[in-house]
Amino acid sequence: MHGSLPQWRERLSVGRRPSPYEDRGARVKVHATAIVDPGARIAPDVQIGPYAIVGPDVEIGPGCRVGSHAVINGHTRIGANNRIYQFVSLGEAPQDKKYAGEQTRLEIGDNNTIREFCTFNRGTAQDAGVTRVGDDNWIMAYVHLAHDCQVGNHTVFANNAQLAGHVHVGDHVILGGFTVVHQFCRIGAHSITGMGSIVLQDIPPYVTASGNSARPYGLNAEGLRRRGFAAGTVTKLRRAYKTLYKSGLTLMQAKQELERQLVTCPEIRALLDFLAVSTRGIIR
Repeated sequence: MHGSLPQWRERLSVGRRPSPYEDRGARVKVHATAIVDPGARIAPDVQIGPYAIVGPDVEIGPGCRVGSHAVINGHTRIGANNRIYQFVSLGEAPQDKKYAGEQTRLEIGDNNTIREFCTFNRGTAQDAGVTRVGDDNWIMAYVHLAHDCQVGNHTVFANNAQLAGHVHVGDHVILGGFTVVHQFCRIGAHSITGMGSIVLQDIPPYVTASGNSARPYGLNAEGLRRRGFAAGTVTKLRRAYKTLYKSGLTLMQAKQELERQLVTCPEIRALLDFLAVSTRGIIR
């Protein structure tokens, strides 16, 4: 009837391959216009919106909501209670000319919000073969995660944040709108970037960065306080930041001094571990 609300139908979650959900007789709420391959493994109470497309190698966990016109393809595994908004594309082939059809993957954890027009690509055989997103992330519209990116937990990516291939992002990172990150860069836990930042080198944990190219602008003290870091710990981390950026020491000398400070501030370990694995050099 013209003007009526969209009609929904109940679709039995069955597939050509065994699924842990089929044994429980689970039923999935799928809009009549959606296309869900019979091979897809869909958990109980998942809702799939109008004109969405779900491919044969996709697994979607309990409590997920998939918006209209979303496309989920490839070997993609999505955990529980994720909210995927309309026009999202997840699990498509990597934008890498070396890709030759290998069975690479996209893995998404639990309790993530993925807003409109986000694109997450699968991994490549040249890296781990998987793009990963952890738990409890808030990912705003038009965010792109290229092949082989590894994103931790509790991050916030503002609109149009863009990650090139092989980027690693730690827990509790905040990327300002239109932040662009060069391939192979690492962004340490609890760091934050300003709007429009161009990241060409690694950003250590706890650091505020901004600009083109991104430069350090102090400790992310407010973020640390909001996450329950004690005032004394924030003071010691501020001292560690000054050791790295304001002391005039070489990087090697700064590392040696940070090792001494570690005795009274265990949180510096995250900074030292990050510096040990950095390959592109840190922003200075």
